Amino acid sequence: MNLTFQESLDLISKINEYQFNNIDVKVAPAFTYLQKLSDYLSSSKIEVIAQNIHHETRGAYTGEISCEMLKSIDINTVIIGHSERRNIFNESAVIVSNKINSAIKNSMNVIYCIGEHLVQRESDKHFEVIKSQIENEVFSLNENDFSKITIAYEPVWAIGTGKTANTNQIQSMHKYIRDLIKIRYSSDNSKRLRILYGGSVKPSNASEIFSLDDVDGALIGGASLNAEDFLEILNISNE
Repeated sequence: MNLTFQESLDLISKINEYQFNNIDVKVAPAFTYLQKLSDYLSSSKIEVIAQNIHHETRGAYTGEISCEMLKSIDINTVIIGHSERRNIFNESAVIVSNKINSAIKNSMNVIYCIGEHLVQRESDKHFEVIKSQIENEVFSLNENDFSKITIAYEPVWAIGTGKTANTNQIQSMHKYIRDLIKIRYSSDNSKRLRILYGGSVKPSNASEIFSLDDVDGALIGGASLNAEDFLEILNISNE
């Protein structure tokens, strides 16, 4: 919940000036700006995506947004399971799973967020937590439907705190996630899966994070609100 429309337009116009060929760039502004910013970027390689959805198609759910509504304005990707949705708005595994199933049913792509809290990391339960999230929220999907999923690993203790998981922690978790997908689905599906890292990614640490074998990109929070920082991260990832 950041930026006015004009601030969002100014930010995106600066990002749109960047020339990139080997990376995908997606921006997730507030619901109220989606159509105008999507129209503005209609000839750009940048995709405008949604921050959230409701799992029902339509009905008496005041204030909620459905996949059908998003699809009607050509929004085809949505973020689901972000830690703020889980922690502040109490989204359970059932809610996250229902949202994912609704998105897939409506032919949308999903950036699916998972991550552990600091107490879970410090008690060595981080792998257990991640396994539970994945098993309960996406493993009901068949292999074809799972191909629409991009996983974003975001340790909750590293979001907006200035803390970043070290490279060993990031790589070991990303590899663990990829191995889970290989066991459940196939080696090919595991290799194709994009796993993003989210957790205080900034220009000063992006190069080190992107160099890891099982990191395929980033879900960028605070740094994405500053055009110069975001463009510097894009430049690093495009090297």
